[in-house]
Amino acid sequence: MAVTAKSEQTRRLLIDTALRLFASQGYEKTTMRAIAAEADVSVGNAYYYFRSKDDLLHELYRSLQDEHRSLALPQIREGHNLGENLLAVLTAGLKTMAPYHGLGVHFLRDAIAPHRSGAAAVGRGKSIAMFRLAVASARPQPPLALRSDLPELLWLVHMGFTFFWVYDRSPGQRRSHRLAANLAPLMAKLVILSRLPVVRNLLEDVIRLLRSARRD
Repeated sequence: MAVTAKSEQTRRLLIDTALRLFASQGYEKTTMRAIAAEADVSVGNAYYYFRSKDDLLHELYRSLQDEHRSLALPQIREGHNLGENLLAVLTAGLKTMAPYHGLGVHFLRDAIAPHRSGAAAVGRGKSIAMFRLAVASARPQPPLALRSDLPELLWLVHMGFTFFWVYDRSPGQRRSHRLAANLAPLMAKLVILSRLPVVRNLLEDVIRLLRSARRD
């Protein structure tokens, strides 16, 4: 047990050290050797825990995804309308990721890397589950025809929102905060309006496209 605790301590030390160096000198200029030296860990030991700085970045990104969910889930309330629940998810994500905006491009690259497909699927499933809770807790409930596919559709919207945040150069990413404040109620209104035939037909087309892509 003591060995396990020490191993976890060393892993955490390497992650925290890498984060400091990524922030101070940039991701590209940071090497595994520099991380090991700063953490006072041998280079061989650093490579024992992480094969590369990309693996360190992935571990950081994974932990931030978990932190986002931990922050967002208590704010998703039974009886809130869908817009309120969606805004809780978006703002929790902005708060969690704010200190790491400079690494946003690298997080995106990590998320779409082919060799991360398994890990990405796990993260995607957890994120979609968060949106599923936001939908299930909302009052009024979305139309039954959309309810099962809506969480994944909202996750796709969230991915687009994240892409916007990554390239948002406004102070404190205030444009992203403004977008979140407007996007959440807009999505909720579209869901309500889906009871109208013209909007319902459009959303059903989007859902059919989503289902088709999922089968492939």
